[in-house]
Order: sequence, then C-alpha cells, then structure tokens
Amino acid sequence: SEITVTLIKNAMVELRGEKGQTKFLIDGFPRSEGNVNSWKEVVGKKAQVECVLFFECPEDILTSRLLERAKTSGRNDDSIDVIRKRFATYHEESMPIIKMYEKEGKVHKIIADKSIEEVYKEVESILKE
Repeated sequence: SEITVTLIKNAMVELRGEKGQTKFLIDGFPRSEGNVNSWKEVVGKKAQVECVLFFECPEDILTSRLLERAKTSGRNDDSIDVIRKRFATYHEESMPIIKMYEKEGKVHKIIADKSIEEVYKEVESILKE
C-alpha cells in the first residue's frame, strides 16, 4: 500500500509542477483499509479526497460483462472462479471503505447497469460540480 501511495503521490506532484493540475481522478483507489492508512501516512493533509465515484451494478451483470471481456482481452483473470473471488474481496475490503466515505458525505452513487453513454453523462455531471 505504501509503495502504491508513494507512486500516486509522485505522479500528482509531477503533474502539479508541470501542468499546475490540482485535481486528480484516481481509479480504483483506495480499495482497502491499508490503502487508506497509507494515504494518510504518505500524503497526509497535502491532498484531500473530495469525492468518491461509486459505480453500483448487480453482480450478475458485472459477471456477464467480465466474461464477455474475457473473449477478447486475453486476460486469464476473467474466469468465473477468479471473478467470484474478486467479488468476495470487494465485499470484505472495499465496501467498508465506501461506507466510510459515505459517512463523510463524499460518495456519489452511479447506477452502472446502463449504457456507456448514460453512465458517462452521469459521471461528467458529477465531475463538473
């Protein structure tokens, strides 16, 4: 976790220095309590988590999408057994983090079983706020 956070922090510092960028969208992070703790230790008050985009989608639809992706992606981790393990890990490690940020009023839920275009529009409107 600390290595991941350090890499993220370094990229943020670089972008801020080169382009003056002050807002960042970090995909799939933090995923666990360890990630959150490392963020607090490494980044501290230098950057604030302003919002969390939570893409909510039924597991059967996610499974279908992942199995479809497996046909063309060449990824060997899109098998049904691995997908089930990912869901279990998600419920055990990631959901408590979502709930923590929800209590802080930072979570924006996006119903993600819609078309790509519909989901994109919703994300775009949230990010414009």
